[in-house]
Amino acid sequence: MTERRSRKDAARNREAVLAAADDLFTRCGSPEDVTMADVAAAAGVGKGTIFRAFGDRAGLLRALYEVRLEPIREAVEAGPPPLGPTAAPRDRVPALLDAVLCFKLDNRRLALALEEGGSGSPYRAEHYGRWHGLLQAVLEQIPGLPDSDFTAHALLAATRADLVEHLAGEERVPREKMRAQLADFTARLLASGPPRGVAAEE
Repeated sequence: MTERRSRKDAARNREAVLAAADDLFTRCGSPEDVTMADVAAAAGVGKGTIFRAFGDRAGLLRALYEVRLEPIREAVEAGPPPLGPTAAPRDRVPALLDAVLCFKLDNRRLALALEEGGSGSPYRAEHYGRWHGLLQAVLEQIPGLPDSDFTAHALLAATRADLVEHLAGEERVPREKMRAQLADFTARLLASGPPRGVAAEE
């Protein structure tokens, strides 16, 4: 009985921390403004509770990121076209990139905090690896495109959180214009053949 209550308390605390962090990162002017102490105070728990549940600030950011990303993940894994697995590759690639861009736009502060969180290279992050692996696999289904590994990296670079923040914040590029620019860039890349002197992969 005591163990069950302890698990329920831990689950309730975890939800409270995620909700508090979600609210704080949504309202903050800069990701660096949000501290673990701020989150603990907003959630009504001690800092030790956060460290036990998430390990460190980066772990908390990753957990919150995953919670927000869940609807998109479900659409990608089992949803209908153009995001779902039955979509034609040439339709799915731009849809995947648009989903990533829209997610970054909707979660600008959180995405920026995660990518700049000092937890190592953003390219080694689990969420980046998943997107890259998925995009590479879909690109490999398109005839004539060389080096799907590099192409996936290059396309995802257009959705980096720091670039999205710069365009949406400092340059004030409207959301729909940014989406259209990414769609146009992706379409031109998919329509191009191998560079001169580079053979397409078999």
